Amino acid sequence: MKVRYNNLFKLLIDKKMKKTDLAKAAGLTPATLARLSKDEVVSMETIIKICECLNCRIEEVVELIPNSDV
Repeated sequence: MKVRYNNLFKLLIDKKMKKTDLAKAAGLTPATLARLSKDEVVSMETIIKICECLNCRIEEVVELIPNSDV
């Protein structure tokens, strides 16, 4: 399975936030922010921090893509 964070980035646009605003508010490192931008896997702890910060559900942040669809 692959992951995509397009939902997260759309949510940030809706909330008029930049990625760096999210990183600061959720306590994310620059390396984690880079992984999100590249659609790479991040820890569940990171996803939870993002959800808590944005007051949203996991499916509003990450999308799982079957390998056959990539």
